[in-house]
Amino acid sequence: MVELYGEQTRLTLKNMSFSGVRISEFPSYLTALIQVKRACAAANCCAGYLSREKKDAICLACDKLLQQDHSEQFQVDAFHGGGGIGTNMNVNEVIASLAGRGIQPVDDVNMSQSTSDVCHTALRLSLYREVERLKEVIRVIIDTTAEKAEAFQPYLTIARTCWQDGMSVPAGAVLEGFLSALLEQLELLENYQSTLLRVNLGWTVIGSGTGAPDGYRAYIIGALREVTGLPLSWKKSPYQAAQYTEDLSVLSVHIRVFSSILAKFARDVRLLASGPETGLGEWKIPAVQAGSSFFPGKVNPVMAEMMIQCDMLIGGNDSVIQGVLAQGEMHLNVWEDMAGFLLLQNIMRLSRAAELFDRLCIRGIELNEETSRKYARASIPVVVDYKERYGYKKLALLVKKYGFEKAIERIREGELD
Repeated sequence: MVELYGEQTRLTLKNMSFSGVRISEFPSYLTALIQVKRACAAANCCAGYLSREKKDAICLACDKLLQQDHSEQFQVDAFHGGGGIGTNMNVNEVIASLAGRGIQPVDDVNMSQSTSDVCHTALRLSLYREVERLKEVIRVIIDTTAEKAEAFQPYLTIARTCWQDGMSVPAGAVLEGFLSALLEQLELLENYQSTLLRVNLGWTVIGSGTGAPDGYRAYIIGALREVTGLPLSWKKSPYQAAQYTEDLSVLSVHIRVFSSILAKFARDVRLLASGPETGLGEWKIPAVQAGSSFFPGKVNPVMAEMMIQCDMLIGGNDSVIQGVLAQGEMHLNVWEDMAGFLLLQNIMRLSRAAELFDRLCIRGIELNEETSRKYARASIPVVVDYKERYGYKKLALLVKKYGFEKAIERIREGELD
């Protein structure tokens, strides 16, 4: 491999590689960062700070990176220290090498920029796009669930509360609750998503704008809008953008709630499909692969368990993301990149896991109609029906004295004493 990066990238690889997670694992982030560099070159040229020849060379290099796979050039550890300096320099050096013509990584490619405002902006762009992909997956699950809920609705089963029998309920009730939760959270996520389009590009390290001329700032947001096609704007306070990561924290909560909704439903799937002889056996799930290397023919809920494990990982990342907000000190939160990459991991994982869970499990769920009818005829629903006629206290005493089955027999025979 011909190395397009330079000495600063080599030093980062040597000094700060520890996690095994490379920035090349986040292609949407690299795309966003390269688009930021392209927009910065255009803005600097429009303001008269960068020659047209250099601007064209930088833009051409950026276009090559956007159109071709150069992931091998971006091996910097995503979680290195220094507030993302290694990532920014890696991209600067690769662009400069591709541009040629004496283009300098810092003086030309990084002109009027700091790592802080560049990486901050790229993170928001990539998160916005990953959220778009996640929404597409969630909409597909919503459609699948709506079809299943409608198909199950004509049948009755029994509800369980505190893992004890409850009253009779439509067999689609679990699906209907899951569906409604997804719809509600999707609306909340869509309402919040636009927050990610407010960035601080042009305000450099701490939000003062030092090092970025007013002429450049006059063009940069327009140039970035043109490159990305997104309605971007500045944050109300560039100082806030440098110091606080609350937008990442709030988005992370939205993602974790989605994950928890899916995990809760996955747990319901495991229980309702348990059996085949000694479990609930109310639902049937598709056998996507061997469920056990020991029990022949065993159908384990592997897709549901995958979804639950995904939720556990997302919860761990979310805890760190929330901690990053509090760990910021004074004028710059140097941990922002870590929170951003962990959040990207969460969204990407959730998108993949949810798509698999829908395609290989939810779509294939079937109702065991005979079992559901049997559960719907259990004792507790009958007692609940009689409660409305005879009162809670009288029935409770009767059940305590005779047990459910005999109590129901006495009620049907008119013997309530």
